[in-house]
Amino acid sequence: VQLVESGGGLVQPGGSLRLSCTASGAVFAMNFMAWYRQTPGNERELVARIIVGNKTINYADSVKGRFTISLDSAEKSAYLQMNSLKPEDTAVYYCNGRQLGYRTPDLWGQGTQVTVSS
Repeated sequence: VQLVESGGGLVQPGGSLRLSCTASGAVFAMNFMAWYRQTPGNERELVARIIVGNKTINYADSVKGRFTISLDSAEKSAYLQMNSLKPEDTAVYYCNGRQLGYRTPDLWGQGTQVTVSS
């Protein structure tokens, strides 16, 4: 099972981007899916997480009201709609998830670059 991301790129301040992440392979069901981001020299930080079973969502304070995490109907793809982007949102964004089950491993996508610049 792997997570495959798409949707990064260059956007002007105030613009929007949508990131996609799909769990591929022998996926039974996902426990949660999340987005993290990382800038050079800094630790990876949680941006948004959704618990698949009860749809509980958490956002980093810095993105509340601007970013929205969602799932597709099969609940094996996650999206991050990013609006009102700021230069400080520039980072490599990583998809993260875990399948339902006992001691299932953390899964990570390959990362996608988001650059917010005029």
